[in-house]
This record gives sequence, structure tokens and C-alpha cells, in this order.
Amino acid sequence: MVTAPLTPVLLGVSARTAGPLVGMLVENPPSDVSSALRTALAWGQHAQSPGSGATLELWEALATAAAHDLGVARTIEPHLDALAILEQAGEASALDGSTWGVFAAEGGDDPLTATEVLDGWLLTGTKPWCSLASRLSHALVSAHVGGGERRLFAVSLTGPGVRADEGGWHARGLAEIASGPVRFDAVLGRPVGEAGWYLSRPGFAWGGIGVAACWFGGAVGVARTVFAKASAGDAGPFLLMHLGAIDELLESARRALAEAAALVDAGEATGEAGGLLASRVRATVARAAEEILDRSGHALGPAPLALDPQHAKRVADLQLYLRQHHAERDQAALGGVLAAGTGAPW
Repeated sequence: MVTAPLTPVLLGVSARTAGPLVGMLVENPPSDVSSALRTALAWGQHAQSPGSGATLELWEALATAAAHDLGVARTIEPHLDALAILEQAGEASALDGSTWGVFAAEGGDDPLTATEVLDGWLLTGTKPWCSLASRLSHALVSAHVGGGERRLFAVSLTGPGVRADEGGWHARGLAEIASGPVRFDAVLGRPVGEAGWYLSRPGFAWGGIGVAACWFGGAVGVARTVFAKASAGDAGPFLLMHLGAIDELLESARRALAEAAALVDAGEATGEAGGLLASRVRATVARAAEEILDRSGHALGPAPLALDPQHAKRVADLQLYLRQHHAERDQAALGGVLAAGTGAPW
């Protein structure tokens, strides 16, 4: 992981200091997955869930972690998301030293199913894209429960019947965040919310924007390399042109995240409005980050990609992390929502 000095990323424009989460990060920057998990546990004791009045501070902390190292952010973000989900479901707080992931991807020939038995629910099948499954103690996993419905379950990842397969993880980006499939064989799961609740709750959209805050932070980390070269002197017109364009992109993404945080805390991002907001913000940030990756390559040439391990890691990490945005497919979904609306959106 990256060991460079850690600089806060502030999404708001007012003159103020970073919140306590960022302060904890600056005081003790994580250097590997183990220390990132310790940071996640510490943050979990202090972080407020999205919509609780401190959404901006939460997303600033995630962006700061991502600008430092996207592997750190990719470790912390799912843990905080899981705690927020449990809180939204009215479940007991998970502040007992357990580390959490959220495994809700679908796909493959062996989908995870949940069957109700006398003593609860048993989960059997294979869940794809389970990040850090071998390093975590617990996870929230979605499983099919019949009738086309899916339901969320809390499971222990350290008990019998759980087998994580990380042998197929060959990624160059986020290499330390192994995200292979996990096989569940009659594993006891505790229901969290009713069937369909996970996707329909307001926090689903808010969590998606939190991921976009991580993308934004990753783009800031890449942009800082361009700024460092330009401010070192003897910057040509094309380097300055790319720097100016990068600043425009970051500002548009920053404003989108800051406005979204305000809307979430004001209670104006629930239901269809929340889903629409998340789609727009994620698309805005993803587009900015992708262009910043492209412009940084044009501005800097091959040298930092080949000779600067921290910059090379940031670029590779961000390229992979951004694929959580489904590009044209997500744009088509957004267009479908707009077209099906009752009035013109603008």
C-alpha cells in the first residue's frame, strides 16, 4: 500500500478542518490490509451512518482514504456500509471487534439460496465477488429465497461450511483486495430485513454514492501527481492545459458529492429521488475519474507508470474500482427512469 504523507480531501467549500475520521487517518495512516481493517474498526465506533447529519464528513473521510490508497478505502468502505445497513434494519450494533463485508453481487451457475429450516435459515451456493472474504469475520450476503425474491443475511465467515477461493484473483489493480467467490454449504444465516428490503431501502442509494466518494478520492490521488509535476516549474502549455481540465473535472465531481450529502441529510434523497440522485452522482464522478486517468497519462507520459510505484498503483487501482460503475448500462438505466417519468426532468 501507499506510504506517502496523507492529505485530507474536503468536499465542502467552507473554511473548516477535517472531521475526526480524517484526523484518525492522518494520525495513523494504514499501510496494509491488516492496518486498514483496524482503521475500519476504529471508524466504526465513531462514524455516523449516511443520513444522520454527518454524511459530508463520512464521504470526505472515504475520499481522503482513497486519495491516500484505494486499497485502504476498498477495505474500510464495505465495513462501514455493513454497519449502516445493520443500523437501518434495527439490528444490534456490530461494534464487538467483528469486521464486515457486503456480498450482494449475482452471477454464476450456482446462485446462493437460503432455505428456512426449524432453527433458522441455511445458505447454500456460491457468491461471486467477495472482497477480502478470507480476512473478514462476518458479511452481509444476499441470497435467493424463492418467488424471484432476494433477502439479506448476516453470516459468520469463520465457521464451518464457508470456503473462500482467492486463487483466481490475478488483478493488477487492488491486488491486495482479493475478491474471489465464496462457497457456502448449509451455513446458518440471520435474516436482515424482509425480502427485497436491501435494494429498496434509502441507504442502498446512499451507499452507492459513498463508493463514488472513493472513486473521487482515487482521482484526486492521480491528479496530485499531475499537479506536482506542473508546480515543480518548467511546465509546458499542454501539461498546464491538462491540469486545468483536471481541475474542472474534480470541481464538478466535488460539487455533485457535496450537494448529494446535503440532500441525503435533509431527507430529500429517498425513494425514486434517492435512486435518481445516486445514478447521476455516480455517473458524474465516474466520467470525471475516467477522463482524469486519460489526461494524467497524456500529461505525464510513461515514466510515472513505469517508475513511480505509488502512482502506478493508484492508476491500476482506480481503473479496476471504476468498473463497479457499469458505464453504458448504468446510463441506459438512468435514461429509462427519466423516460418513464411523468414530466421533463430539466
